[in-house]
Amino acid sequence: MTDTPPDRLSIYPDSPHYNYDVLARGIGVRFRGEEKTTVEEYCVSEGWIKIAAGKALDRKGRPLQLTLKGPVEVWFKDEPAV
Repeated sequence: MTDTPPDRLSIYPDSPHYNYDVLARGIGVRFRGEEKTTVEEYCVSEGWIKIAAGKALDRKGRPLQLTLKGPVEVWFKDEPAV
């Protein structure tokens, strides 16, 4: 595994951008200079994050999401396991 986080990542297992190993290692996300802990999906190259929009649920039982656009920075919180 490289020491660079993926360009796009999702927390949902049925997404093509889901990666358990990366999520288990821990990802930090900074959006517009502020660290966010409730990010459900992000894309660095396109400059957006998706966060839950309150308690409302979609038809699959997941929280409705807001897409916020702006500069996104990501990093690994933990060192890779050897």
